[in-house]
This record gives sequence, structure tokens and C-alpha cells, in this order.
Amino acid sequence: MPTISLTVNGKPVSAEADTRQLLSVFLREQLGLTGTHIGCDTSQCGVCVIHVDGKAVKSCTMLALQADGADVTTIEGLASEGEMHPMQEAFRDHHALQCGFCTPGMVMMSVVLARDNPDLDDDAIRHGLEGNLCRCTGYQNIIHAVRAGAKAMKG
Repeated sequence: MPTISLTVNGKPVSAEADTRQLLSVFLREQLGLTGTHIGCDTSQCGVCVIHVDGKAVKSCTMLALQADGADVTTIEGLASEGEMHPMQEAFRDHHALQCGFCTPGMVMMSVVLARDNPDLDDDAIRHGLEGNLCRCTGYQNIIHAVRAGAKAMKG
């Protein structure tokens, strides 16, 4: 098995990865980062969204070997010095979760949306989250949370 080296949540990591292993599985099974959920394995649900070199990526669509040399951030690496990221706080404060299964992917996608467009309106949020499915919330509180998180990230 080949060894890959990457930076995960700010820390250098080297580990063996099967040539067919998905990045989502690598993160969970090799590195123990279980905040990256596995849902459909077909890129339909978005629960596995992480950041790879600053871009939102569905980790079930990427092989672990493709992440060799990359800078990866998972939901576990979003908080800083024990303080939740503003988007995490917004999801909590606006009750934008119920069962929590989709939440890590929603938060990770929302961070990139807000970073790239700090003045998001509801339509832009809806469009940006099209690839993230939630079966519990009805989405309205998620939209409120993303708007509030974007505002907090803006400063």
C-alpha cells in the first residue's frame, strides 16, 4: 500500500492508503476523524464535505491518494483554540440541526460559501447548499444560520 503525506487540521500526517480507498473512509478509519460522515458514497447527499486546499470537496468523490500533499480541514479542525467557528456557533444558535448527521457537511460547505461571498442572500444560500441534503430540519433554520454565520465571519 502506498503512503500518503498531507496536512490534516493543521497537523502533518503520513499513513498508508489503499489505492481504491475514498478520502472519506481514510479520514474516518485511518485517522479516526469521524466527524466526516459517510452517507451515500455517490456525492448526492453532501454529509462528507471537507475542505481540501481551501475548497469544499465531497470526500466520497476523491481517492485518499489524490489528497497526497494537500491541506485538508475536517469539521474537527474548524474550531480554534477551543472556540467554535462562527458558522458552528450560528448553526447552534439558530437551531439549524436536529439529528446532526448532515450538520458537519452543511457547516463545512457554508464556511466556504460565506468566505467566498460574505453578503449571501437566501437564494445564494439555497443554491450553494443544493448538494447538501437534510431529512430533518426543513432547511429554513439552516438558511438563517448560514446568513448569521456569514455575517459573523465578515466581522
